Amino acid sequence: MKMVKSLILGSAAALVAVGGAQAADLPVKAKAVEYVKVCSLYGPGFYYIPGTDTCIKLGGYLRVDVLANTNSDDTGNTSGAGGAKNRFTNGYTWRSREDLNIDTRTATEYGVVRTFFDATFSWTSDTYAGQGNGSTVYSPIGTVSAPNNANSGAVAGGTVGVYYAFIQFAGFTIGKAVSQFSAPWANYPGNNFDGLVGGGGTITGVNQFTYTAQFGNGVSLSLSAQDQSAYYQAGVFNLGAPVTIAPPGALGIVGLSDYAGTIAPDLVAMLRVDQAWGLFQASFAAHDNHVAYYGGNELTGHPEDKWGWAGQLALSIKNIPTGPGDTINIQGVYTDGATRYNIQDLAGSAGGNTVFGSTGVPGAYQSIGFGFAPDTVFVTGGSQQSVKTWGMRGAYVHNWSPNWNTSIYGAYAGVMFNSTAKGYICGPGGTGIGGTFQPLLGGAAGLTSCNPDYNIAQIGTQTQWTPVKNLTFTADLTYTHLDQKFAGTINYPGNAGVGKPAGLYELKDQNTVLLLLRAQRNW
Repeated sequence: MKMVKSLILGSAAALVAVGGAQAADLPVKAKAVEYVKVCSLYGPGFYYIPGTDTCIKLGGYLRVDVLANTNSDDTGNTSGAGGAKNRFTNGYTWRSREDLNIDTRTATEYGVVRTFFDATFSWTSDTYAGQGNGSTVYSPIGTVSAPNNANSGAVAGGTVGVYYAFIQFAGFTIGKAVSQFSAPWANYPGNNFDGLVGGGGTITGVNQFTYTAQFGNGVSLSLSAQDQSAYYQAGVFNLGAPVTIAPPGALGIVGLSDYAGTIAPDLVAMLRVDQAWGLFQASFAAHDNHVAYYGGNELTGHPEDKWGWAGQLALSIKNIPTGPGDTINIQGVYTDGATRYNIQDLAGSAGGNTVFGSTGVPGAYQSIGFGFAPDTVFVTGGSQQSVKTWGMRGAYVHNWSPNWNTSIYGAYAGVMFNSTAKGYICGPGGTGIGGTFQPLLGGAAGLTSCNPDYNIAQIGTQTQWTPVKNLTFTADLTYTHLDQKFAGTINYPGNAGVGKPAGLYELKDQNTVLLLLRAQRNW
């Protein structure tokens, strides 16, 4: 027994010795994993990235929209299939969206270095378009189509959008962010409707290089150069180019857009006073209209560049006597050759509004309303004629309780062509004959007024319910009125894409209405 015990102890000792020798050859044991620590320097939600002095915050929302009587997600139904008001107009449009943003900040001897990124992942229903032969094709946003565009098997796809991607350091903002021209509420003084006229937009960001100086007491001045090509080009209409008119609302009702390559960014200055009572902001922008050629090549020549401009004033009044948290936001804008600073990027195409409706004119099939708002128009051999606009928008928001609020909002904008531009479009004496509007006449129409000026008015109301923190349900109703200045009748050539036949149409003001129902969970 003693012999067995000695053998066991001896073997164990030998194993320990061998194990110790092997352990001596192993790498040094790694340090324990660093735990994520709260970063309290920049507010709640920030954490230190392990092993660094950089703080990070993740955020976003999940949103579901259902809209009635429109073919787009809350931008208005004033063109295309939405403006057709027939069986191609969607009874509903559905969107589900996830938003993700990443905010990082690092303290340095020169101040905080910040980066911000925001992206959306969306799935949106879209529109059927006519083929002109008794068949239709589905054209989903981000589509993956079936062979031969067959309806059976067409697969809708999702989209990815990059909203913001910018760096902030020592007063500079570099990258894709909301324009410095825009008011702090951008397109939303008290609404969820995306298509309000009457001010700057770019809620999805615009590339820019900006310096902001802080003077204390809430006073700041920003100077910015920003990309114009993505969101601030409303169109430079070459009225000498062949006219196309389909689909409704596309560029070419009176001419074709004729941009050259980018040559100069938009230049923006913004002065802001931010106080406990509210906010005041004054913005100015200069916009270069750089045109290609009159014809198809260099030999045809080109008009000289024409600089446009825009000015805007915005005012926010907080904590008004009607209740705690109640707010009034208003702004007004004037543009000359810089239309997108009024008819902002989500408020309709430069090709304009084309809306159909009923008529009481004997022999007319239906009525139609036009409204187009480019930056400039020109004819072969002529100079650019700038289009002037003015507009305003605002809202009053009332909080019934911490869980309920209601807003009333509205907007109005006017679009004005000078006499030279009107002559190009409408011909001598404003008859339409001899102008670029003539192809719509068909030679047998009763046009009594040819005037491309128009106004657009919008009014709406929304109510929000927040039963628990960061979960909100919204109902938003918007009415739009197109006050166009054409009058009489035209022989419209029809449009197969939205099922409109050729025939006699009355020129008439038009109205549209849509309803948004939204559920949103922020995180």
